[in-house]
Amino acid sequence: MSPTGRRRPGIARRNREAFAGYDNKTVGSGRPRIYTALVTPLTGRHAVTARDILSAAMDPVNEAVRAAIPGAALGVVTRTGERAIHVAGLAQREPHPEPVKLDTWFDLASLTKVLFTTPAILRLVAQGRIALDDPLVAAIPDLRQYDQGAPERRLTFRQCLSHATHLPAVEPLYTYGQDPATLRAFILQRVWQTGPAVYSDINFIFLGIAIERLAGRPLAEHPLPGGLSFCPDPSACAATERCTWRGRVLRGEVHDENAFALGGAAGHAGLFGTIDGVLDAAQALLQDADPALAGIRQRQSGDRTLGWEARHDGWSGGMACSGQTIGHTGFTGTGLWIDFARGVAWALLTNRVHPTRHRETGIADLRRRVGDLVVDAAR
Repeated sequence: MSPTGRRRPGIARRNREAFAGYDNKTVGSGRPRIYTALVTPLTGRHAVTARDILSAAMDPVNEAVRAAIPGAALGVVTRTGERAIHVAGLAQREPHPEPVKLDTWFDLASLTKVLFTTPAILRLVAQGRIALDDPLVAAIPDLRQYDQGAPERRLTFRQCLSHATHLPAVEPLYTYGQDPATLRAFILQRVWQTGPAVYSDINFIFLGIAIERLAGRPLAEHPLPGGLSFCPDPSACAATERCTWRGRVLRGEVHDENAFALGGAAGHAGLFGTIDGVLDAAQALLQDADPALAGIRQRQSGDRTLGWEARHDGWSGGMACSGQTIGHTGFTGTGLWIDFARGVAWALLTNRVHPTRHRETGIADLRRRVGDLVVDAAR
């Protein structure tokens, strides 16, 4: 409510008002349009505003859009709920150019791990359905059921969340078939090669199957907050790759081949989101809105918390952030970082794989530059 007793307009309405005069026509020249929306609370002011922070970090994004990345949305939110958003470039180049808008949906790729799968597991822990140190077989009793001594049967939820298993980073599971039920069975019975602990999609594919078993329904049927979806309107989405396997430009269907073969929603990928939807999730974490998720701030190893990456030398969030910062990236060009000490979070959503992943876009350097500029401005 406002100080006068009138209800504040919702985010979507405030965004529409911010763009009342914006021309959404396609850019005939192919050059990107750049526009910015500011959403601030009606009460409370800070010496440094979200607008100030955003303004300090916009230039590298604009440069990247002009050079190599089709389109981007950059958003900043503070612990008090003040936010600012900037979008630039094209939601798709092929088959015809369309601009990024404030309500464009991006394929979040591995942000699925931290915005859906990790919270779902931690809430199941809070409900007493499982414990972090329970083995996965507490939810998936048929995991490697033909070998009771298989190492996969000893893997715990904590180990999978913190990427402390012997499982590989990724496998082309989609090449074994596209029937989701059969592919899940194959994943559960496969003899996985043992190796050193690495960041692994397979860890989260297992966790996704565990959630389905415990909830009794597919991941795509789980309720989600506004701005996050497993099944967005394709016409509202940023395009990703011209997929040689599927033979088309992907728009509104998951880019990750394994997630697609598993039915479109999996524990490691499949989630789509708008910039406001991602910032809403970040703001809730900044405000400690859900006590069940407190574990995401506790380091499980030098650079991992439960689900998230913790600040360390050379990481994606830049080096200006505090030691109380967590973050995660997605292959399609997405990322979210939360600095709890400074009370600020920022998200950079791009479609850098459009129309192909097989080119250098400078996304790694862009993420670090944006992170450093955001945090420097927020101090």
